Amino acid sequence: MGEAKRRKKLGLPPRDRKLEKKDLKNNFNQILNKYPYFPYILGISLLAILIIDLVNFYK
Repeated sequence: MGEAKRRKKLGLPPRDRKLEKKDLKNNFNQILNKYPYFPYILGISLLAILIIDLVNFYK
């Protein structure tokens, strides 16, 4: 650790680590925890839309 030794020789405190929070991932997990059946509802609705679109395509 070259930087740590250099900072210690200069009398500087250790470097602060900046932790980046992923708000998007945290928000998505909160939604899934609040509504656990949301992915199933979303999947079924998308499947229904695709089936309706397929039926209309072959008319």
